[in-house]
Amino acid sequence: MGGCSSALIISMCGLVFLDVSFAAHYTDKWAVHIEGGVHAAKSLTEKHGFIFLGEIMPDFYHIQHKKVAKRSIYASKSHQVALAAEPQVKWIEQQISKHRVKRNVNFNDPKWNMMWYLNRGHGLDMNVRRAWERGYTGQGVVVTILDDGIERDHPDLRRNYDDQASYDVNDHDPDPTPRYDYTNENRHGTRCAGEVAAEKDNLICSVGVAYDASIGGVRMLDGDVTDSVEAQSLSHNPQHIHVYSASWGPDDDGRTVDGPATLARKAFFDGITKGRGGLGSIFVWASGNGGRDGDSCNCDGYTNSIYTLSISSATENGNIPWYSEACSSTLATTYSSGSSMERQIVTTDLKRGCTETHTGTSASAPLAAGLCALALQANSMLTWRDMQHIVVMTAKPENLRAQDWLINGIGRKVSHSFGYGLMDAAEMVSLAKNWTTVPKQQVCEIRYPEKSRVVPPNSRVTAALYSTGCEGRNNHVKYLEHVQARVTLTSDRRGEIQIFLTSPMGTRSTLLARRTRDTSQDGFSNWAFMTTHNWGEFAKGTWMLEIENGASAFQPAVLLDWVLVLYGTDRHPQQVPTTTSTSTTAAPTSSTTTAPPSNYPRSVADKANPRVPATPNFPEYNHNIFRTNLKSPYARRKPPLHRHHMCIFETLAKRNNISSMQYRRAVGNSTSDDDKS
Repeated sequence: MGGCSSALIISMCGLVFLDVSFAAHYTDKWAVHIEGGVHAAKSLTEKHGFIFLGEIMPDFYHIQHKKVAKRSIYASKSHQVALAAEPQVKWIEQQISKHRVKRNVNFNDPKWNMMWYLNRGHGLDMNVRRAWERGYTGQGVVVTILDDGIERDHPDLRRNYDDQASYDVNDHDPDPTPRYDYTNENRHGTRCAGEVAAEKDNLICSVGVAYDASIGGVRMLDGDVTDSVEAQSLSHNPQHIHVYSASWGPDDDGRTVDGPATLARKAFFDGITKGRGGLGSIFVWASGNGGRDGDSCNCDGYTNSIYTLSISSATENGNIPWYSEACSSTLATTYSSGSSMERQIVTTDLKRGCTETHTGTSASAPLAAGLCALALQANSMLTWRDMQHIVVMTAKPENLRAQDWLINGIGRKVSHSFGYGLMDAAEMVSLAKNWTTVPKQQVCEIRYPEKSRVVPPNSRVTAALYSTGCEGRNNHVKYLEHVQARVTLTSDRRGEIQIFLTSPMGTRSTLLARRTRDTSQDGFSNWAFMTTHNWGEFAKGTWMLEIENGASAFQPAVLLDWVLVLYGTDRHPQQVPTTTSTSTTAAPTSSTTTAPPSNYPRSVADKANPRVPATPNFPEYNHNIFRTNLKSPYARRKPPLHRHHMCIFETLAKRNNISSMQYRRAVGNSTSDDDKS
C-alpha cells in the first residue's frame, strides 16, 4: 500500500469517475519500527512533533501528529521525512483507514428458546454434550474476541471475563466495553463472546460451547481500522491468550480483493511462531457472508491464509446458507442461520440482554473457537498446525447437503462450501487427548517457467508443473497440508476469470470462481490462492493450473507468473487411530515453521522513495497482495524441463473428451521441476 492512494477508478461508457466512497483515507497516525526500546522510541518521536500512543508489538509503535488532518485522501509525507531519516528508524508508514465489515446477517425471525445446534443429537449437532460429559468445558483456556468490544459486566459473561485477554485498541485503554448508541450497532462482539463462554446454570440467557473458558474482548472495529489496529489486536498478549476469534474482514461485495498489510502479516507470523510459548496462537476466522453477491473467500487474505482456521456455516437443515461463500481455503463448518423458516443462534446481547437471532458466519467462527478451546483443554500442547490436522480428521460431512462434495486423493470428502464438514467436539477432544505433535512444517516452491500465457476470451489455458516436492532436500514435502498457487495475471475484467488447480492425485480445487460484480481491470499481483483440499495427499507429480477467461471478445487475459507453494511434512503426520486409547500422551516435541528472512527487501514503492525504510517480509506473504504495475518486468529462472506423468494426462484428457496425446499437445511440454529450496 505504501504511500499510494488506492482510490477506485471506475470506467463506464468512456467516462471516468472517482468512487470516493471506497477511497482510502489517510489518518493522522503512523506506525514506526524503532530499535532501542520504548523510552527511546517515545523520545525520538516526540522530538519530531509526534504524539506517542503506545507499543503495537515489540519495537513497533503507534504515533500521531496533531498537525495532520484526521482523514485525508492525500498522504502527508512531509511530516515523516525527518523522523524516517533517523538511524534508529527502520520503517515508517502513515496509516490508512481500511473498510472492514462485521460478518453479520440481520433477520426479524420469531424468537426461540432451544439451542438446537448443541443438543439435537443423532448426528445433527456438533456433539458438544458428549465432550462436556467427559469433563471438557474449556477450563484453563483463554479465548478473545477481536471485534467491537464486549460487555464485560454482562451477567452471563462476567464470571468468565478475563481482563488480561482484553483491550480497547480504538481508545487506547484496558476497558473493551462497547460504545452504546440507539442502533445497538456495537453488539457484535458481545454476541460472539456469549457463544464461546456464557456461564451455565445461572438462569440467564444461554450456555457457551466452552462455558468454563476465560473470555476477553479486543475493541478494534469501532473506529478507523488500520494496519496498526489489526496488528495490535492480533498480537495482544499472545502468551496468555490461546485462541483469537474474528468474524470480520474486507467487504463481502463480490468485487473486493484485500487482505492483511505489513504489520498484520507480521502479527500473524509472530503469533504462529511465538504465541503460546512457541506452540502458536490459534486464529479462527469467519469465511464471509458474500454469497448473495457471488463473492469468493479466496479473495479475502484473512480466510485465505494458512495461519487461520477458516470456518463456514450450515443451516439447521444442513443446507448451504444463502450468505455462504464457497472457496477452497475453508477448513470446516459449524451451524448458523439459514432461511426465514430455520432457527438461528442464541447468545448474549448488549445491555445485559439475550438474543435468539445471531446469524451468519459471524456466529460460526465463535462456535469453532469454543470447540478449539475444548480440544486445548484435552491437550494443552497442541500446536497451531496440530489443531488444523485434528479439525480435518474429525469433521463430519454427513448431513450437510452440497452438490460439490468430492473425494480427495486419500479418500476424504471435502467441499468448497463446507470444507471437511461439521466440527465434532467429542471426536476432537478424543483425538487431541492422545495426539502426537506433527513433524515440522516444510515449504517447497516451484515456479512456472514460461514468461506469459495469453488466455483469449471465452477460452481456457492449462499450465502444467511437475514437482518432486523438493525430494532429496531439507525442505522435502511428501505429505501435503496447505497448497498455494501464487498468481500474477492481467485482465480487463477480473470477475470473468476462473482458476482451478488439479493435484497429482486428481483432486481439482476451484481457486477462483466467476465473480460477476468484479469489473476491476487490476488483475492479480502475486495473489496466493490457497486450497486445503489436498490435505494428506502426496506432493510429487504433475500439477495443473487452469485459467478460464469468460470475458467477451477483445478482452484477453495474460498469465504473467505463477508459483506453486507446497506446505507439509516429509514424514506421515499422524495415523488415524482405529480405537480411542485412554493412555496419556508423552510430551510432544514442538512443531516449527520456516523462519522469516532477516533481510527487509524493498518493494517497488520503497525503491522509489529511498528515504523510507523497506517493508518487512514474511514467508506465507512473499508477495504484494495490493495493486501494482503489472507491466513491470518479472525476474524468472528456467528450471530443467521434465516429462508429464501420463496418468494425469489420461484423467484430464477424459474430462476434456480428447486423447491424452492431444491434451499433451494442447498444454505443451512446458512443465518444470526444480523445486526451490
